[in-house]
Amino acid sequence: MAKLTTAELLDAFKELTLIELSEFVKEFEETFGVTAAAPVAVAAAPAAGGAAGGDAAAEKDEFDVELTAAGDKKINVIKEVRALTNLGLKEAKELVEAAPKVILENVAKDVAEKAKEALEGAGASVTLK
Repeated sequence: MAKLTTAELLDAFKELTLIELSEFVKEFEETFGVTAAAPVAVAAAPAAGGAAGGDAAAEKDEFDVELTAAGDKKINVIKEVRALTNLGLKEAKELVEAAPKVILENVAKDVAEKAKEALEGAGASVTLK
């Protein structure tokens, strides 16, 4: 099999439907033991390292964003959960329907507040822990 360039791969992906692309991502994750949700954890890492020393230890600097209820506009909440977590549609829907459930773990205060604001704007009930 000939090795494909990045441009050729992107052209092939452009021809796929969203469902086909989602299935490809799942298969890719299973094959290589990786997950597409990794950027969320990477973004939270610098905040944890910055407050490791000094007086900041007394103040909580990492929060969990918990979805307590989806509310009346479940579709909007699912869209927000997908945007915040990079989950697929099925996974985000299952997470929203299983409320109360933690959406983001150990994130910086500003990230947690923005996520809470976005989810509440979509009609969900959210708590920060």
